[in-house]
Amino acid sequence: MATVSMIALVAAPMAQAQSIDELYAAAKAEGMLTTIALPHDWCGYGGVIDGFKKKYPGIEVNELNPDAGSADELEAIRANKDNKGPQAPDVIDVGLAFGPAAKDEGLIQPYKVSTWDTIPDGAKDAEGFWYGDYYGVMSFIVNKDLVDNSPMSFADLLKPEYAGSVALAGDPRASNQAILAVLAAGLAKGAEPGKPAAEAGLEFFAELNKAGNFVPVIGKAGTLAQGTTPITIKWDYNALADRDTLNGNPPVDVIVPSDGVLAGVYVQAISAYAPHPNAAKLWMEYLYSDEGQLGWLAGYCHPIRFNDLAKKGAIPQEMMDKLPPAEGYEKAVFPTLDQVNANKEAVVGGWDSVVGANVQ
Repeated sequence: MATVSMIALVAAPMAQAQSIDELYAAAKAEGMLTTIALPHDWCGYGGVIDGFKKKYPGIEVNELNPDAGSADELEAIRANKDNKGPQAPDVIDVGLAFGPAAKDEGLIQPYKVSTWDTIPDGAKDAEGFWYGDYYGVMSFIVNKDLVDNSPMSFADLLKPEYAGSVALAGDPRASNQAILAVLAAGLAKGAEPGKPAAEAGLEFFAELNKAGNFVPVIGKAGTLAQGTTPITIKWDYNALADRDTLNGNPPVDVIVPSDGVLAGVYVQAISAYAPHPNAAKLWMEYLYSDEGQLGWLAGYCHPIRFNDLAKKGAIPQEMMDKLPPAEGYEKAVFPTLDQVNANKEAVVGGWDSVVGANVQ
């Protein structure tokens, strides 16, 4: 299975002025943490949030818009710069390309967690403005009650038997998950990561739309079960969580496509305007502790400290046994930040003109 071993680990100085106990006391005095865009079935976040509240009682977790995309998260910070109320997010969890953009715009602040030097150097901002949290690969989830033969590749999705069946799990003009699904489709056509794959991916979805196979509805577990989006392209950890949620009703397949295995890293950051900065820092400390990292792994996400946890034997065997098989993951492509940024710009700017499907 592809892991972050390809990214060299580099020790970095820690920027902690407070002990965890002091940080907890300050966070408890604030009394609240405001998150955004954290569905409970995404990456095990329901359990992660519960774990945080259990470990640090006295801090209310105020959850904003669970279904927001990465662009929506940055907009929420912009819109609430002068707002210290419950609509201002303290922390964000966004696609890799959105971290540097938020830093450049002055929307986030630096903070280095106590486990900083176990986060791969290539997956974090050297100054601590943002850092990778977890990664997965793009996959298909298929409603087996409605689809007899599960597609095994992006090329298969163009077959007539999948008419009115294929959806994305977000709006490709705003959702990082959907933006990178376009990149994966481009990789499947043989294009290089970045702008070439974005353009090839847009052409693929234009062809899929013209064929009548594309459904311009944001695919979720409910729409999959109802038959509105019988085949949805999404991160493997989301697809596997949907499988657990549906519990055989309907039965589903989760397929890692043979022709475009894209790995995607998400990143965490603290708002520069966070109303509860100490609670935000405590949240980061929890997420990057062994407990928090294992919480993500329980939700089928590969936490960014996966190699460190495995090396010291901190991952329970029963948790390892629930992970998807290694086949397919070995071919995963980890695009560079520049390639992710180039893809994002091309997809967001070209979706309407090239594909012309209003996903909502």
